[in-house]
Amino acid sequence: MHIKIENLNKVYPNGYYAVKNLNLEIPNGMFGLLGPNGAGKSTLMRILVTLMKPSSGKVTFDGYDLSKNRREIRSMLGYLPQDFSFFSKLKTYEFLDYTARLAGMKNGSVRRNAVDQMLEEVGLFEARDRNANKLSGGMKRRLGIAQALINDPKIIIVDEPTTGLDPEERIRFRNLLSNISTRDVVIILSTHIVGDISSTCDNMALLNRGQLAFSGSPEQLVKQAEGNVWLIKATETEYMEINEKYPVISTIPVASGWEVQVVSEDINGYEGEQIAPNLEHAYVHFMENKLNQWSNA
Repeated sequence: MHIKIENLNKVYPNGYYAVKNLNLEIPNGMFGLLGPNGAGKSTLMRILVTLMKPSSGKVTFDGYDLSKNRREIRSMLGYLPQDFSFFSKLKTYEFLDYTARLAGMKNGSVRRNAVDQMLEEVGLFEARDRNANKLSGGMKRRLGIAQALINDPKIIIVDEPTTGLDPEERIRFRNLLSNISTRDVVIILSTHIVGDISSTCDNMALLNRGQLAFSGSPEQLVKQAEGNVWLIKATETEYMEINEKYPVISTIPVASGWEVQVVSEDINGYEGEQIAPNLEHAYVHFMENKLNQWSNA
């Protein structure tokens, strides 16, 4: 499976470009989509799942044209929106059975087997008789991905899937997506949590103001931040100054004051050393430098 986006635009009547001249290729596997609020991520995802029509441009899914083959493309899609909700009176298995019917699974015995198998796969079989709206936050997100997978889609699009989850459930959810990505599928993961992408995605894109700011592997983005990440040993007074001057990634209290990780070309006389960047450092570096240069251009 392969998605190709060519010269895509979404322009509103007031002239605002939510997506502007976007060119992007999304290959098989897990693909991460990053960007600040208003970057165009949600608009792009709504276009891809056929909930919104673009103003111009072309999107193809393995040769199927989004503007001409909407029904065929919809049959390939599984979608987990950020605001996913449940019918209050349906049990977990009833809800999944209902979504399987909507996905076109008419044969009752085939559908029931698929529902049980999917509940097992996402770790919810033992909760099958519990009301869906009574599940924990992590269980609800797992049921959400189950309904997105029930028709064996070739394209799976998930929007902010780990927001509000505790660390253990977040890791479990990421592992579930990673296991699914070994199949012949495209999984597009839109998130503001950089760790979700660094631990799961082979390829990624960064959007800003509706335009493509970066496309490549997480490792390529990390490489751009080399030499710009510092670990500073700061006194209490210096710590307050540093917070004002630099993008601070993390702070750890120590006996002598603070150890502070910052992203900057230099640290202007503070005591510290360069450290190897990770994807979070790289994202902040990119946002502070190239995107600001772009904004000021």
